[in-house]
Amino acid sequence: MSLETKIVALAQAMGADVKALRLAQGDLTALTTTTKTSLVAAINELVLLVANSGGAGIDDDAASGGAVTWSVDKIKAVVDAAKLAVKDELLGGAGAALDTLAELAAALGDNPNFATTIATELGNRVRYDAAQTLTAAQKTQACTNIGAVELAAIGNPERDLAAVYAAAKV
Repeated sequence: MSLETKIVALAQAMGADVKALRLAQGDLTALTTTTKTSLVAAINELVLLVANSGGAGIDDDAASGGAVTWSVDKIKAVVDAAKLAVKDELLGGAGAALDTLAELAAALGDNPNFATTIATELGNRVRYDAAQTLTAAQKTQACTNIGAVELAAIGNPERDLAAVYAAAKV
């Protein structure tokens, strides 16, 4: 890239910045101050007006707006009450042990895949309300866990034991 190209690019970038600043500044003729040629002068005029007016009166019992305002303490109290209300709404009455995201994360084992982990663990449970397809190892483990005897250990439950008895008598 030539020096000329670089200088042209710089001039264009500076021009775009100046346009953006003018746009952000707005139309100074729309100011309600008597000074309409300089933002600094207009701000200084407003500062002087506020200083000479004695400022707004402080009245913590007043509604918002008008010629009075709340004290810093009143504003802080209102903001704190609003923050507490939002927190209470978010927590929905959760106890102190689970009222922060850090406490919830710790309770879930700091596992970002908690839902998947739990779903997998639940899928590894023996069901009593529906049929399951289990491997031989899973069946053996399930029988051991509940203290049951494996099917192989009891033989064929469909076998006609009365017929076996009758045959044995002959």
